Amino acid sequence: MLSIAVRPACFAAAVSLAAFAPPAVPQVDGGVTAPFVTTPVEVVERMLALAGTTSSDYVVDLGSGDGRIVIAAAKQFGAQGLGLELDAKLVAQSRESARAAGVAGRTEFRVQDVLRADFSRATVVTVYLLPWLMAQLSPIFLDGLKPGARIVTHAFVFPSWKPDRVEKVRLAVPHPSQGDESTIFMWVVPANARGQWQADSPAGTWRLRIDQNFQEVDVEGEGEGAKLDIKTTKLEGERLSFTGAARGAPVTFTGRVQGNRIAGEAKVGERTVPLVFAK
Repeated sequence: MLSIAVRPACFAAAVSLAAFAPPAVPQVDGGVTAPFVTTPVEVVERMLALAGTTSSDYVVDLGSGDGRIVIAAAKQFGAQGLGLELDAKLVAQSRESARAAGVAGRTEFRVQDVLRADFSRATVVTVYLLPWLMAQLSPIFLDGLKPGARIVTHAFVFPSWKPDRVEKVRLAVPHPSQGDESTIFMWVVPANARGQWQADSPAGTWRLRIDQNFQEVDVEGEGEGAKLDIKTTKLEGERLSFTGAARGAPVTFTGRVQGNRIAGEAKVGERTVPLVFAK
């Protein structure tokens, strides 16, 4: 089994992810299953809150276990949700729990490998998986999720991705494998802004060169024939902004990355310049 499933408190104590993992575990489709580890209720609630979950969201939980995250998203936040889990018994339990909670109509649970699933519809993805799975999911998230989707993980991070937010959650009761504190991380999926861009304005041509590592961007370029001395940059979902100066005048740009165009406006000193960049 590829996923970590979460179990309710009445189940047997969870197996630690590292030190207490059994030497041999069952095989599923030729792969090694991950040990079950419970997710504290406080962490479930805070993961969904950190993502800003609302009734307009479609929440997908990878390795959904007993379904508690998907059920909480539906019951407490009014969202729709999907849980993907390899253990058929846990999927059956999740469906029954959703019926008992009165949210069966807004939830779905499938027996499915998260690495082979299509969850591109998700606006919020919650993850509690081992590091080697996180590494395999990174390109799937970047290529498959829409800009602005939020990814929230418990305990583990993605290699080379800097989290947009990190929070510590104090637990009311010490957890068998985590002590009295858990850490959660959130990323906002960025648009693909990498490349060479050009826009024309009445006062001259603007050119940008953007390098990108997930949401971190480095912008260089020129505006109306003057080199842009860019000081700060930010990419959050589709929203791109940067500040700097050109010929001694302050420059601020705000816009949206939408496929092969960036539409926005630059404020140069007291002037406002509408710009539409194309690759």
